[in-house]
Amino acid sequence: MSNPALIIFVKNPEKGKVKTRLAKDIGDEKAVDIYKKLLQHTFNITNELSVEKYVYYGGYIDWNDMWDLDVYSKRIQVEEDLGGRMIHAFGELYEREHDKVLIIGSDCNELSTEILQSAFNSLDDNDVVLGPTHDGGYYLIGMKKLHADLFTGKDWSTESVFEQTIRSIDENGLSYSVLPKLNDVDHKEDVPENWL
Repeated sequence: MSNPALIIFVKNPEKGKVKTRLAKDIGDEKAVDIYKKLLQHTFNITNELSVEKYVYYGGYIDWNDMWDLDVYSKRIQVEEDLGGRMIHAFGELYEREHDKVLIIGSDCNELSTEILQSAFNSLDDNDVVLGPTHDGGYYLIGMKKLHADLFTGKDWSTESVFEQTIRSIDENGLSYSVLPKLNDVDHKEDVPENWL
């Protein structure tokens, strides 16, 4: 019996700590507003997914926010680089005997429930699934067991992350599928007009 799970990496929506690149264009307060909209979008597209869901906070656990404890388990990200944080989160979930695990952030307003479902489905036939972003990173990675090499030695927050990850997948002899390329909200031009 399959036991899929979704990891959602979030930051606490605090001024000066979220969407810092975006804040240079629109100011800290507006950047927090945009990030709250992204969190709401992420909640909306994950809430109905029939998998176990884990929210990993970058700062502290907010027990009274939108992530309902009946639906989402709450954890803290370890204090390492992004690769180390993802290795730790994946490791925890495989210890809990999940067999298909996806991880997403909370920066992609183009992500949908359908794309998430197709990512889980693609792990029926592939070792890894990746969702690339237009800036050279990825909005999603999923696998059936932990392949730590995919998260080590990467130049995080650069345009080469997706390419470096594909290289690691190939070097490990893993099969993979690639989801549609989407846009993360990092700059003013990425923000939907009705959000500004």
